[in-house]
Amino acid sequence: MSHFHKLTVKNIHRETDKAVSISFNVPADLKEAFSFKAGQYITLKTTIEGHEVRRDYSLCSSPKSNELKVAVKEVEDGTFSAYANNKLQIGDTLEVASPKGRFVFTPNDKITKNIAAFAAGSGITPVLSIIKCALEEEVNSKVILVYGNKTTKDTMFLNELLELQHTYKDRFSIQFVFSQADEEDSIFGRIEKSTVNYVMKNKHKNVEVDAFYLCGPEAMIHTVKDVLSEHEIPNDRVHFELFKAAKQEAIEEDSNVASGSTEITITVDDEDFTFTMSQKQSILEAALDEDIDAPYSCQGGICSSCIARIKEGEATMRQNNILTESELAEGLVLTCQAQPTTSKIVIDYDDV
Repeated sequence: MSHFHKLTVKNIHRETDKAVSISFNVPADLKEAFSFKAGQYITLKTTIEGHEVRRDYSLCSSPKSNELKVAVKEVEDGTFSAYANNKLQIGDTLEVASPKGRFVFTPNDKITKNIAAFAAGSGITPVLSIIKCALEEEVNSKVILVYGNKTTKDTMFLNELLELQHTYKDRFSIQFVFSQADEEDSIFGRIEKSTVNYVMKNKHKNVEVDAFYLCGPEAMIHTVKDVLSEHEIPNDRVHFELFKAAKQEAIEEDSNVASGSTEITITVDDEDFTFTMSQKQSILEAALDEDIDAPYSCQGGICSSCIARIKEGEATMRQNNILTESELAEGLVLTCQAQPTTSKIVIDYDDV
């Protein structure tokens, strides 16, 4: 389980009117703790107006850059994103957890491959790390990026991407998609079925893609995945990470929804906690109510911070966008989504 370390802000760079990139000073004794794979994220923790706030942000730097950097896009009514964009300063201290996440790219320079990435908005952040890693560490591999935004003004890392395209002009191709601007050489609209077909079956029809990386809103990811499935692309070649899940519908009260109580035992950081919880709560909600320091960040089922293993008993999840069928069979659950359905359950955060 990741632990938090206090890091000072090294630099803050304005990427767009509504987004900044933030880099951190990492002391020599923490270099190993903050080594990462392309595509991973870190959890930031601070106190804002008397309340503890945790948020996940993907690393946008390459693993070989010796730079720990994230990007934060300000969202409407966003607590931490507003703070990061308007109040955070160089020299300030934040608590930062070690990198984690399953949306990763592992370079192998012995294998030449073609990579295609689809990103929308701030979904470019982990994709940028993956692109940099592939171009830097796989000297013959090629990368195709399809990147959607409203306008060029809203496009995070625009200049950096254009510089990468210039540097690796024979290996890196970008297809911009703008929903509110008609720009030369770009597609007007959103990333939809016609976009995927044009890029993969027309513009790059002679390219056999070995791995796809998708990041952005849930609707975009499902659209791209569905089109790739229609073209018989195997699921194991398609990797994705949600930056924003669709709004979760309320769970209906029916015979399939538990309403009793459960005796729960939670293991976290080699400590055991036993108490009784309502089956209407998620395991994470119940743990936090007991002041147990369980790992979490988004609490919305779109990161992997709160994964734990069920050692005894059963639970059902409200939604699952992360765990595979084999992982579910092993007893892994997202505790922010899992509600117990048995009178007793044993949860282990350490055994993941």
